[in-house]
Amino acid sequence: MALNKNVLKQDIKGIITEMRTREDNSDDEFAERLATVIDKYVKTATITYQSGLTAPNGPVTGSFQGKLE
Repeated sequence: MALNKNVLKQDIKGIITEMRTREDNSDDEFAERLATVIDKYVKTATITYQSGLTAPNGPVTGSFQGKLE
């Protein structure tokens, strides 16, 4: 699955909007919730491998050629 910047943006806006409605703000809670949505976003990334790595009866060597989507 490719990264979806719009979903990340909406998740962040949702946190900010909800935190604004509170009388008592918590920087720790905001930071934890923000870190959670960023973590979720990054974990949806797809790595597209094209070429560059070899493993002829040993450890994998070479330069990875691909991209993060």
